[in-house]
Amino acid sequence: MPAREELPATIKRSPQHAQDIWSETHDSAVETYGEGERAHRTAFSALKHQYEKVGDHWEKKEERGPSDEGAMSRDGDTAGGVNANATKKHLLDVAKRLDVRGRTRMTKDGLVEAIQKANARESRKSLDVER
Repeated sequence: MPAREELPATIKRSPQHAQDIWSETHDSAVETYGEGERAHRTAFSALKHQYEKVGDHWEKKEERGPSDEGAMSRDGDTAGGVNANATKKHLLDVAKRLDVRGRTRMTKDGLVEAIQKANARESRKSLDVER
């Protein structure tokens, strides 16, 4: 099935370029690995090199590259779309936009974790509204 017909909701709410990256990579991965989790992981990995998850959608990063240690080592343990390699200032800005409480007292790792939780919360809210 072509990826455009099964775009994840967070990607549907994202810029067309992000949708294109995910779809094209997914379709290529399906040809290589077959349909399933591996094709989805491959598509998200490609997306995370240029985009980061902010709330219920993906936004273009200032700089291309892996978003976290998991993406760099390919061990599968990722930050869920949060650009953990960004500066603390950037993470504070994202946390502020997501109304993360206590953000100014958090470490960089704490910010990444809090943003992950806020992203999941925002994605759930959007899905509930869409239903």
